[in-house]
Amino acid sequence: MKICVVGPTYPYRGGIAHYTTLLVRHLRAAQHTTRFYSYTRQYPRWLFPGKTDKDPSATPLREDCEYVLDPTNPLTWWRLCRRIRADNPDIVLLQWWVPYWTPSLTMISRWLKKHTRARIVYICHNVVPHDGGGFLDRRFAMTVLRSGDAFIVHSEQDLHRLHALLPGVQAYRTQLPTYAALAERGDTTASERIRQQLGIAPDVAVIMFFGFVRPYKGLEYLIQAMPLVLRQRKAHLIVVGEFWTSPEFYERYAREYGVADAVTLINRYVPNEELGPFFELADVVVLPYISATQSAVVQLAYGFGMPVITTRVGGLHEVVHDGVSGLVVPPQDEQALAAAIERYFAENLAPAFRAAIREQQQQQFFGWQALVALLEQINQTVKRS
Repeated sequence: MKICVVGPTYPYRGGIAHYTTLLVRHLRAAQHTTRFYSYTRQYPRWLFPGKTDKDPSATPLREDCEYVLDPTNPLTWWRLCRRIRADNPDIVLLQWWVPYWTPSLTMISRWLKKHTRARIVYICHNVVPHDGGGFLDRRFAMTVLRSGDAFIVHSEQDLHRLHALLPGVQAYRTQLPTYAALAERGDTTASERIRQQLGIAPDVAVIMFFGFVRPYKGLEYLIQAMPLVLRQRKAHLIVVGEFWTSPEFYERYAREYGVADAVTLINRYVPNEELGPFFELADVVVLPYISATQSAVVQLAYGFGMPVITTRVGGLHEVVHDGVSGLVVPPQDEQALAAAIERYFAENLAPAFRAAIREQQQQQFFGWQALVALLEQINQTVKRS
């Protein structure tokens, strides 16, 4: 199979950049001829809510690629299409997740449909944004995706959303694959040094919220749950990730609930080489999302063998199996969240959950091979629309 993949990779950071890079790596490992095209830049600085979109990791995930595309420069769209036409691929794989990409991806996919014989396959990380879903978001999605021949999603919710927007399209759901490639353990003493730097005593349980902090992730409900948790045991919440909203709001929130001394905000993007120490420091990862489709943080935690407590939104409960590999509670319910955290520690569920996660990994339940096989199936069975 000859395939062209378009999407972010190093030096860009984040879950979708890691996803695209790992997918290319596994396509090449499966002996598929894979051309990889990425961005000369992603966003104008004034549009990006974070500090930078560049990955500061000393040990980044990398695959050979050509940096061609600037989503604000139509000339680069045409250049990319010309290169893809010269490649004569069976499949062109495009990534969709936010409306910002609507102009460039709409024109690229339409041009390729007209001038090549390739099947256009969209991986929809979000059919509509986590914190969107209004009329314009749906209209943008329809504008872009109607040029696709096949679609891949990673949750039942997104599968239903896609069919609601574009009835009758050929869409496939597969599990969000593992990010275990990032789960390399280095200095085994680093986690203890972090504990000492944060002033967390050895007998205090560490609860970790990990990832970009955005309103849809529901961090305030975890802070609200902390007073209830602290009535039962010594615990400390570390929030590890760059804030895309005001950190002062959460600091004040913790003070209002009287738990400021038990909450530490680490407001920065964590490079790959520092992931291990933070996940080894934590006793459990808690993701109190208000809305979601899937979360790469779950797969990252699983890569470290770390159980997750999360909410029943989107497809999270399809990956975190309640009572087997983690715990699942209703969203926006701090009492249920606190009860789940207490149950996790009181019943010593960590060993059983970790064993279940190891078994899933051994069975390749979240392996990249399933996604590669699905693309092979699409290449054999899907006709151009």
